[in-house]
Amino acid sequence: MTKTTEINQETRYKLNNGLEIPIIGFGVYEIPAADTADLVYQALKEGYRHIDTAVGYRNQAQAALGVRRFLNETGALRESVWCTTKLTNQQQGWEETQKALKEIAKDVAEAISYVDLVLLHSPKTSSRKRLDSWKVLEEAVIKPESSAIPIKAIGVSNFGVPHLQELLAAARIKPVLNQLELHPWLPRPELRKFLKDNDILAEAYSPLTQGVKLQDPELLSLETQSGISKAELLLNWSFLQGFVVLVKSAKPKRILDNLKVLPKKGEDRKVFLSDDIWQALDKPNSHDVVTWNKQDPTEFPIDIK
Repeated sequence: MTKTTEINQETRYKLNNGLEIPIIGFGVYEIPAADTADLVYQALKEGYRHIDTAVGYRNQAQAALGVRRFLNETGALRESVWCTTKLTNQQQGWEETQKALKEIAKDVAEAISYVDLVLLHSPKTSSRKRLDSWKVLEEAVIKPESSAIPIKAIGVSNFGVPHLQELLAAARIKPVLNQLELHPWLPRPELRKFLKDNDILAEAYSPLTQGVKLQDPELLSLETQSGISKAELLLNWSFLQGFVVLVKSAKPKRILDNLKVLPKKGEDRKVFLSDDIWQALDKPNSHDVVTWNKQDPTEFPIDIK
C-alpha cells in the first residue's frame, strides 16, 4: 500500500479568508540580498508562484524586484504570485507595527503594489505587543486605506497553542496560517490538531531540516531501499501531511529539483510514499528542533513582564 495525494505544482489551498495560497513556496532566508532578485526571478521562471521573505532577512526589497522582473517579462498578473513577509520581534507593538508597515511599503510597494500575507515572525515578545500588533494588522486588512501598504491576509509564525489561544480570544480576524518548523523529527501533532480544529493552515519551513538530518542512518537506509532521494522523501512527507511547504536554495538546479518533487499539472504522476516508509517516518513523540538555536519558539512563555 502507498500513501498518496492528488496535488501538483499549481495546486493552491484555500485559506479561512477564502484566498488560495500555492502549496510550494520559495523561501529566501539567508540568501544574500545581492543574489535574491535573480534567484526569485529564476524560481518564478521555473514555476514557483509563492515567495516567502521577511523584514529580518534583509532582502524583502530584492525579493519584490525579482517578482516585478518576472511579471514584466512574462506579462503575468500580480495576482498570480503570492508574496509573504514577516515582522521582526522588534517591530511588534502598536506604534512599532505601524512604522513597520511603512518600512515594508518603502521596500516593496513600487514593485508589487501589495503584500499577500504578513506574519508575526515569532511570539517572542509579550502578550501586549503581540495583541497590539495584531490589531494594527487587522485594521490594515479591514480598512486598506489606513495602511501604508495593502495587505490581503495576516497570520503568525512559530506560535504555540497558548499564544494562539490568547490571540484567538481577542482577534477580529483569525490568522490564516501558522508557519512552523515541521519535519518527521518535529511533527508537532498536538499543535497541528489545534490548527486543524481552528481552520488555520500549517506551513512548513525547514522541511529538509536545514541539512541537519540528511545523514540520519535511518533516512539513508530509506533512500537506498526506495531509490528515492532523501530530499524527495522528506518533501513528500510534508506534502502528504497537507502542509504548505517552503523550500530554499541558492543553487538553480536544486531550486528546480525541489519543485519537480511535485508533478506538473496534467502529468500522470503522484506524490507518494510507500506504507513502510510512511510508518518509518512517523515519529509522533520526537521533538528535535534544528532552528532557533534549538530553542523552540512555540514554547516561549505566554507573557514576559
